[in-house]
Amino acid sequence: MLQLTILNGKSAGQWVARRLPVRIGRAPDADLSLQEDGIWDWHLEIELRPREGFVLTTQPGAFVSINQQNLQEAILRNGDQIGVGAVTMQFGLSPTRHRSLRLREVLTWIALALLCLGEVALIYWLPG
Repeated sequence: MLQLTILNGKSAGQWVARRLPVRIGRAPDADLSLQEDGIWDWHLEIELRPREGFVLTTQPGAFVSINQQNLQEAILRNGDQIGVGAVTMQFGLSPTRHRSLRLREVLTWIALALLCLGEVALIYWLPG
């Protein structure tokens, strides 16, 4: 999923999105609320478009820099630096979590063991 590393300011650290789209701004009900200077209540939004990827869109009149270029809309790439007001963030993809397959593995081995035991029993049961 989407991960933002906030490089400076009061909120410095890692932030991982729980759902998309992500709204970033000063408002308390924003998905990522930043209280630094130069940030509007609803400053920008990051959404996932199937054909394009992660797309950052700013509110009309809001300033955002991506890799030190002022843009209103941009397709984000892993490692891009996003400047929002006095905050600099780095865009990235969070590591994926793998589901545990332990139960399936145990059940598969039990099924194989039962199959082998059934074959052995069948060999002794059939007349030679």
